[in-house]
Amino acid sequence: MDSQFFEQIFWGNTLRAYFMFGGIILLGLLFKRIVSRFLSQLLFKLFKKFADEVRIETFVALLLKPIEFFISVSSLYLAINQLKHPLEVIIFHYTKAKVVEGFTLGELLDKIFLFLIILSVFWIFLRIIDFVAHVFMCKAAKSENRADDQLVPFLKELFKFIVYFIGFFVLLGYVFEVNALSLITGLGIGGIAIALAAKESLENLIGSFTIFIDKPFTVGDLVKVDGVEGTIEKVGFRSTVLRSTDKTTIIIPNRAMIDGVLENLTRRNYRRVKFNIGITYETKAEVLKEVIAEINNFITANPHTSDSTVTFDSFADSALTIQVLYLVENIDYNEYLKIKEEINFKIVELVNQYESEFAYPTQRTVGGEKKST
Repeated sequence: MDSQFFEQIFWGNTLRAYFMFGGIILLGLLFKRIVSRFLSQLLFKLFKKFADEVRIETFVALLLKPIEFFISVSSLYLAINQLKHPLEVIIFHYTKAKVVEGFTLGELLDKIFLFLIILSVFWIFLRIIDFVAHVFMCKAAKSENRADDQLVPFLKELFKFIVYFIGFFVLLGYVFEVNALSLITGLGIGGIAIALAAKESLENLIGSFTIFIDKPFTVGDLVKVDGVEGTIEKVGFRSTVLRSTDKTTIIIPNRAMIDGVLENLTRRNYRRVKFNIGITYETKAEVLKEVIAEINNFITANPHTSDSTVTFDSFADSALTIQVLYLVENIDYNEYLKIKEEINFKIVELVNQYESEFAYPTQRTVGGEKKST
């Protein structure tokens, strides 16, 4: 083709510019997936020794979309910059140092694309943090120390927050041309208001550090906080996630976790069981002694119980009260329930075996009047 053909001008741009525009967009669309995968695999080499136990597909899957987005935005930016019209058109005027200046469509697009490119770069950083956290979680799962399972998610959230913070001020500086330091110092009363509003968030952050330093619990522990009971699933940047026995998700601010009354039920050595049973007044003393001795012997014989105490406690209105007290080892909760059930059934069996009866409130007529016994 004659070079003059490409120099023909339509709507303010040459045919060459239109071909370049379309060619760059087409190449970007066709090869963005291939280039994204190649760049992800190339970047993985930096983490290969560190992540030798994690498959490369995991890294590629995390980085694929942000890199594709970066390539798409960059391709579109390069393509649009091949055109002159209408990029040179002034869309609005503004006054700077008492001089009226114009702001072109091209300058506006430059700002938009710069915003999107910076956004995609920080998106890639965030995905790398996700991958590093994934590697550490895999390693923590193989260790017996459950504190690692708690620390990794927290550090992941902390570093992602730092990236968000840096990204925000980078966008302010490069896209909106705002002096971040001047912005902070110029907040004045507004800054004080923001600080007061962020007071609770700061307290929760301090609470999370306190949890990691004092280690009152780790992930997987069963705890009770101000009457709320559940298993620790995650300690986050602001709050702690618990899972109750009925599988309900409970989210408690970290400040409440350290300020409230916290019981770590997992770290206790035993579960205490205490209850009373009532035997009828018709039961003879010898029978009562035998029942008490048999109950105590049965509890003591169980390998998971200790410190059993079975005593004739008191004379109630309707019964001779026997108090049963024993400790059960801190075993699986279902096993604990089975042990309690086994002991309860044995008590029923012993009372029936000695031809006694369990007492219950009754009424007797004395002198024409009903009296409860």
